[in-house]
Amino acid sequence: MSEGYVRQEPSKRYALGLRMIRFGQSASRGLGSWATPYLASPVEEFGETTNMAMLEGDSCIYVAQVPSPQSMRMFTEVGRVVMPHCTGVGKAILSMLSDEQAARLLARTGMPPRTENTLVSIDAMLTELAQARDLGYALDDGEQELGVRCVAVPLTGLPFLAAISVSGPSGRLTMEDVPRIAPFLQSVAAQIRDNFRLPL
Repeated sequence: MSEGYVRQEPSKRYALGLRMIRFGQSASRGLGSWATPYLASPVEEFGETTNMAMLEGDSCIYVAQVPSPQSMRMFTEVGRVVMPHCTGVGKAILSMLSDEQAARLLARTGMPPRTENTLVSIDAMLTELAQARDLGYALDDGEQELGVRCVAVPLTGLPFLAAISVSGPSGRLTMEDVPRIAPFLQSVAAQIRDNFRLPL
């Protein structure tokens, strides 16, 4: 406690202190730098932005990005925190949880609509997560931002919950592209899993 790594709450329970939070932020930056080369190949293949996000608490935080070379492109700041129910990476991460775990998380955070397409009920999301598990990928079809489509796959076999995605304007990244993008992303996810090492 005196060094700031933990703090004691009024209930006498302990929680992480500010110094541990700074360690976590530093680890996220290191992870993003390590993962960036893997994210470059989908950009070269499809010409759209690739992201990596991880679950932190009940939210998703973007830890790495390789932007599209197109003049009109999707851009999400590294470090941005989003709710999992309306993003491709969030759904891919939720698909790694059991239905009970996912439902509890969604109940804690709520499912506020970001667009007219956002899923706002736990039952609808659990149906979507079952489909994502079967297919091996999740979609955000204008649910976080109208006119944007995102294909995301979970990063399995890591000591934390994370996902990678390809995002672009829905007029350019069409539903017909999804069957090409998803298996490519799955192969990148396998490379990340097989070569993962904790950043120094």
